[in-house]
Amino acid sequence: MARSASKSRKTKETDITVSIDLDGNGQVELATGLPFLDHMLEQVARHGFVDLSVRAEGDLEIDAHHTVEDIGIVLGQAIGEALGDKAGILRYGHAYVPLDEALSRVVIDFSGRPGLEYHVAFPRARIGEFDVDLFREFFQAFCNHAGATLHVDNLRGANAHHVAETVFKAFGRALRMAVTLDARGGGAIPSTKGSL
Repeated sequence: MARSASKSRKTKETDITVSIDLDGNGQVELATGLPFLDHMLEQVARHGFVDLSVRAEGDLEIDAHHTVEDIGIVLGQAIGEALGDKAGILRYGHAYVPLDEALSRVVIDFSGRPGLEYHVAFPRARIGEFDVDLFREFFQAFCNHAGATLHVDNLRGANAHHVAETVFKAFGRALRMAVTLDARGGGAIPSTKGSL
């Protein structure tokens, strides 16, 4: 059974297409117009072992907010569609990832209930030209549209680039764990309710 999807969203502010294969091997095609975001999305694909394509055109002449948020929306929609009824998945995923002095933890639950707990204090407001406040917007949009509960915690870090990278690597690894098919589950939906 293919666990892949492609979703698009076009507004007056952005035009975005995201394709994902949850059973890929980390291949990427990224063109968001935001090189640092491309770098972070590549971490998700490589460490999550998902194939990911993101093409985005946005009103970057204003700022990156609409583009980053809408990429989160479409990524959430694509993953939600690729998961289908979520039968047989582990549902929960977690990861701790270090990078030199930085350490972050991400925990995810594909519960069907969107929720974000985001506790990341960056040591500076920008990484190159990228506004780090936008990472929260990305994850909130993802949660809202994937129907996922996500806890993102940076536990330590003095270098903003390292902090961001540990967050996105941990997100990728937690995602991979959560979407893995559990051979012992017999294809059951992992909930006492019988649906997610």
